[in-house]
Amino acid sequence: MIKSMTGFGRSQRTVDGREITVEIKSVNHRYFEFSCRTTRGYGFLEEKLKSYISQRVARGKVDMFVSLSAPQDEQATVTVNHRLASGYISAMRELGKTYGLADDISITAVAGYPDIFTVSREPEDEEKVCSDVLSVVDEAMEAFISMREAEGERLKADILARVETILSIVEKIEKRSPETVSEYEKRLKDKITETLGDRTIDEQRVLTEVAIFSDKVAVAEETVRLRSHMAQLKKFFEGDMPAGRKTDFIIQEMNREANTIGSKVQDAEIAHMVVDIKAEIEKIREQVQNVE
Repeated sequence: MIKSMTGFGRSQRTVDGREITVEIKSVNHRYFEFSCRTTRGYGFLEEKLKSYISQRVARGKVDMFVSLSAPQDEQATVTVNHRLASGYISAMRELGKTYGLADDISITAVAGYPDIFTVSREPEDEEKVCSDVLSVVDEAMEAFISMREAEGERLKADILARVETILSIVEKIEKRSPETVSEYEKRLKDKITETLGDRTIDEQRVLTEVAIFSDKVAVAEETVRLRSHMAQLKKFFEGDMPAGRKTDFIIQEMNREANTIGSKVQDAEIAHMVVDIKAEIEKIREQVQNVE
């Protein structure tokens, strides 16, 4: 299934007394790029999360935010740095004495200096934390992937519709091309007749000139290749594998064939058709930039 590179997913759940929030978002990028922000102290999650995401996302810039609260049953010990606390109190009293301030030092005032306290926690089981986080990531990923798939289906429908438009124009070019040769032959004969009057026209010379012109403006090979490229494009978009990068080359080749047709034709009607084809190819190219 075709997926867009743009997506968003969020999940929040309490696992074993710990509240975990996960947000995933992605935007267009030529390759896969991943960045993760986690609550301080949980940086060990980043590589595991990157490995997990890379298995489900082939292309795009993915940003993930993971927030974890402390578990409710967490064991923590708070110790006081008495020497530092004493130093703060002495300094405040000296300040009061020097400037004639009231000695109203309170526990609240001293507690405002966080470096007085040291919080020691029991080391957490990293594997357990990772497992809990991934269970929430799974839920966020479902919403994330669902959004990318829905947008991908819209992109696919638009691109395939444009492919059909190009095919219809190619069919008109293939029908019109032989007519331009017949018209050239008629113009050539009319011009010769106008120049020579009643003299006999050298039919063999006319046929030679028409053959040269026909070969010069023939676009059958280009239209066949163009049809082949579009069939390949449709095949990519009907498959299950990421198609974004694969289609870049195909689109370049489609544009090359359109340019060749444009350079060969000497008919205004076909020239306008080529312009329409190139416009549709450009729109397809722009849409493919959003495809994974």
